[in-house]
Amino acid sequence: MKSRTLKINSTDNIEVALSDLKVGESVSTDSGTYNLITDVQAKHKFATVDLQEGDDVIMYGVLVGKATKTIKKGEVIATGNVSHAANNYKLKERKTSWEVPETSSWNDKTFMGYHRENGTVGVANYWLIIPLVFCENKNVQVIQDAFMKGLGYHDNDSSYYSQVQQLVKMHRAGISKEDILSIDLDMTNADAEAENRVFPNIDGVKFLTHSLGCGGTKDDAINLCGLLAGYITHPNVAGATVLSLGCQNAQIPLLKQQIAKRDPNFSKPLYCFEQQEVGSESELMKRAIKQTFTGLIEANAYKRKPAPLSKLCIGLECGGSDGFSGISANPALGYTSDLLVALGSSVILSEFPELCGVEQELSDRCIDEHVAQKFMTLMTAYHERAKAVGSGFDSNPSAGNIRDGLITDAIKSAGAAKKAGTSPVIDVLDYPEQVSKPGLTLLCTPGSDIESTTAEVGAGATLVFFTTGLGTPTGNPIAPVVKISTNTTLYKKMNDIIDIDAGTIITGEETIKQVGERILDYIIEIASGQLKAKAEVLGHNDFIPWKRGISL
Repeated sequence: MKSRTLKINSTDNIEVALSDLKVGESVSTDSGTYNLITDVQAKHKFATVDLQEGDDVIMYGVLVGKATKTIKKGEVIATGNVSHAANNYKLKERKTSWEVPETSSWNDKTFMGYHRENGTVGVANYWLIIPLVFCENKNVQVIQDAFMKGLGYHDNDSSYYSQVQQLVKMHRAGISKEDILSIDLDMTNADAEAENRVFPNIDGVKFLTHSLGCGGTKDDAINLCGLLAGYITHPNVAGATVLSLGCQNAQIPLLKQQIAKRDPNFSKPLYCFEQQEVGSESELMKRAIKQTFTGLIEANAYKRKPAPLSKLCIGLECGGSDGFSGISANPALGYTSDLLVALGSSVILSEFPELCGVEQELSDRCIDEHVAQKFMTLMTAYHERAKAVGSGFDSNPSAGNIRDGLITDAIKSAGAAKKAGTSPVIDVLDYPEQVSKPGLTLLCTPGSDIESTTAEVGAGATLVFFTTGLGTPTGNPIAPVVKISTNTTLYKKMNDIIDIDAGTIITGEETIKQVGERILDYIIEIASGQLKAKAEVLGHNDFIPWKRGISL
């Protein structure tokens, strides 16, 4: 019989409802029998002991909250009776031993990737067109329109344009509003023939417009140039065109300095154009379009070749999390992370506001005291800056998180950290630094999905695996973003944006290990170009640099 509840750690004093539980029910579990005195919705938790005001609430074996009033055994925990709380942390002994998973099934496997001159291997082959300052966004958008149509790249939104055309025809034909609403529109893509691309070995030309580059601090300009340099030097990128106005803080020499910092022997085609130097806008556009076209000819010469799995760099992300995230999709992705680390790959865990409450565990897992101290310093500084503007980490859970069982940041964080598996932390990076070592790396970013995903890719993630319990369409311009649902209901409901279902763990059809292994096989297919992430198919090219303020 399928279990209806789950106690995650033997020391926990709350238990997760795997299905809706009704007041008055008697629920028997491995840890005891509980008479429910309130309804408990699936994904939410109930107390397994009587709790008094001020008592610790323990989940995942760590402090995740404090009782704000008396909570009876069998009563649901909610924002009305529990507040956020997390343990303090300090430098302690190293705890870097871990159970290395069996990898024999993948030791000899390869993926088909694009080999770059600096030894990295990409899973895609893109050309970038980037403005150094928001003043150039319009010019970039004009080039985007010209190149997407002129080079035969698929317009993912053209079916909606086609639908509007159909509606216009109906209106002109005198069809009533009521009849228009009752008619199914044709969803076929009017530009499907555009798949016959001019450059078949280039996956696309991508355009990274943003709102930065001037008007901020010098650090803002340095961080922006560092992030853009991370994209230009990225293994999934063959070359780049950069448009600059000329008078902004984010200067071309600063960008080139950041590129050299990440790749001292940088040899990709890089074309930079400064409007105030060139003169007329039309001349700027003419030069940029002609030069970019010749660069695309060069980039088209790259072809996929076999590469070991150790060349992969995977970003770990979550968004729209729910009460099942920490017991299905996140630990499954954590098992995948351990497999990848054992195979010599690189793995990135970010979203520092969503590591609140598990700092001690992650600090103890750091390979040496220097790495541990850097992690704790970054966490402390981030939290203090948040509190200084009246918004500590306890403000992180969204309305959707709370509605679906993540009522404190520590509950959310303890589940989110499961994505990182159990391997040692090899390195800790501040934004927008770049990954340089195999193994598990922690990257300081906000918890905001797009800012964090943008940063992970800038740090070198060639793919991002993104768990979600509520559903989110987030993607990235140059790296596939693969969505993993925490529950099967979501997978079926939003199948157009969800790639993998981990809800089979909740239903008991698969184990965490089995789903983790399935994710790794999926990674190889995506990395080889045999599959496309649904975010990529739908054209979700989200790119938001972190302007180094307080963003949770």
